[in-house]
Amino acid sequence: EQEDILNVFEGLTKHLLKEVVGFEIENFPRMTYDEAMAKYGNDKPDIRFGMEFGELNAVAQHKEFKVFNDAELVVGIAVPGGASYTRKEIDKLIDWVKRPQVGALGMVYVKCNEDGSYKSSVDKFYDQEDLAKWAEATGAQPGDLICVLSGEAFKTRTQLSALRMELATQLGLRKSDEFAPLWVVDFPLLEWDEETERYHAMHHPFTSPKPGQMELLDTNPGDVKANAYDLVLNGNEIGGGSIRIHDKETQSKMFDYLGFTKEEAQAQFGFLMDAFQYGAPPHGGLAFGLDRLVAILGGQETIRDFIAFPKNNAGRDVMIDAPAKIDEEQLKELNLKITL
Repeated sequence: EQEDILNVFEGLTKHLLKEVVGFEIENFPRMTYDEAMAKYGNDKPDIRFGMEFGELNAVAQHKEFKVFNDAELVVGIAVPGGASYTRKEIDKLIDWVKRPQVGALGMVYVKCNEDGSYKSSVDKFYDQEDLAKWAEATGAQPGDLICVLSGEAFKTRTQLSALRMELATQLGLRKSDEFAPLWVVDFPLLEWDEETERYHAMHHPFTSPKPGQMELLDTNPGDVKANAYDLVLNGNEIGGGSIRIHDKETQSKMFDYLGFTKEEAQAQFGFLMDAFQYGAPPHGGLAFGLDRLVAILGGQETIRDFIAFPKNNAGRDVMIDAPAKIDEEQLKELNLKITL
């Protein structure tokens, strides 16, 4: 069961943290996927610092500001000490979120002055009482800056998550000598694909649904949770896995919901379905990112300096000069021909 896997890998990680960097923690906190996305816009949140999301729909969509009124989600974060930012510094943040890598159309801001008053980029539409409610929703204190994004819910959360991490880096809140492990659990089993207009497995077709939720596939497939879990450290996934489906009936039903015909399922996965006829024990596991963990314990977040044969940006292994030229005899043996 899930607890078997979590106990093993939590124990291993606790031991390594204690032995290598002297960090001790009694139990790793747990957070559901839904909570992680609502609070941080990220399924591997860095919880070494605050800046949790505050949803503002209820206190921002009652005025004549069309940008917010037309948005599925209006959400903000409070940046500690950010009220001291100059207009030039705020404009840099706005330009940062508008980069193609982030994709926001703009950003609304509110300065929470030390005297308890507010100054915003939307003072034309919102009064001091309105802005005080924004501060309450985001947990902003006098001296903070509230940064607000809006739009389609998932995309906006992802954009604000990127801004949160960038601000934390600028403010020195992501300290390499601090450690915040976390289990993220209860991922969705399926996710809707707008292009194909059908559900796809969020992890893979062999992930088991949470116990007692199989019947939800008939009524609310998007609400079904997976028996899956990720181990997160300092905003990095260092392990991920699931309890696997181990019976033919459940696996067959999963293939049905993923749009496989009986013939397609048999052609691609017949070996598995046939094996299930003879019985398979409940099983699961976790792929452990030891290189990522070692990098974090070494005070870094890039693994390039912590793996045996790192690749450069061109995908080349400079240690063994690979990829190298293939001679004609090798190509002939493999019945391959290179065309340029």
